[in-house]
Amino acid sequence: MSFSAEVKKELTSLDDNSTVLMALIRMNGSLGISRGLTLSITTENATTARYIYTLLLKIYNIKSEIRTQQKTNLSKNRIYTVYIDDQVNNLLDELDLADGLLLDNGIPASVKYDEKKSIYYLRGAFLSSGNVSDPESGKYHLELSSVYQDHAQDLKDILENLGFNAKIIERKNRYVLYIASAEQIMDFLTIIGAMNARLKYENAKIFKEMRNQANRVANFETANLGKTVNASYDMIEKINILDQKLGLENLPENLFEVARIRLENPDLTIKELGEAMSPPLGKSGVNHRLRKLSQMAEVYLEEK
Repeated sequence: MSFSAEVKKELTSLDDNSTVLMALIRMNGSLGISRGLTLSITTENATTARYIYTLLLKIYNIKSEIRTQQKTNLSKNRIYTVYIDDQVNNLLDELDLADGLLLDNGIPASVKYDEKKSIYYLRGAFLSSGNVSDPESGKYHLELSSVYQDHAQDLKDILENLGFNAKIIERKNRYVLYIASAEQIMDFLTIIGAMNARLKYENAKIFKEMRNQANRVANFETANLGKTVNASYDMIEKINILDQKLGLENLPENLFEVARIRLENPDLTIKELGEAMSPPLGKSGVNHRLRKLSQMAEVYLEEK
């Protein structure tokens, strides 16, 4: 089951509400005539189809029929249609949905400017056409699509009234409203009531950030280790030059000791190098002696 399907399944377990049904009909409904007015509400999600059936029965005592058909001959996806041929006019009037035989394409002001109803409408809109990327993928994207530009703009207005930053693009003759911020996606899931989905999203985001931080630390440590190793072998090369030109035994005792330990332990850090000396020496002391050895070797390198 996709993450979007998980969200929709959670939403269908919440309280029954007529505004949710309004959004589902407005966005997925179509009217017809067959011995009277009929209403068909289509969805590709079986759970959503059963939810619409339940809402109609519980809220309006309307019995409907769920019809199933294959999307195409080559596709495994099915289309579920909730079909109503009774009390359609009454239902459309109750939900302020129809003007003649055409479903309105905007959102009524009574919903758009009522915060509680607008949140329920967003829940229905997500059930209708919502899609949200799986947070495990590391991509943060949530979208709602609508056939009508006016309707998409109304959805955008509702989201902006609730503090969201949403944008609209046109894609395949549909208007797609999208949010691309992880924090805002989590807030959206929260307000429409998908708390379990929100927690899963948040946990995945935290895990990703921790993994990225661990990778950055590992890369930083690897880079520092590389610098340490390069510096160590550069120093060993200079100590070998001094050994060839002067003989290490002829160096001052303090320089001889650090040169000997470095030759014997090329992988030691500066701190570990100081700890290996007798008596132990701090990092600044070790660096001072290594600089002296380096300066002495530079004289011979310039002669080449």
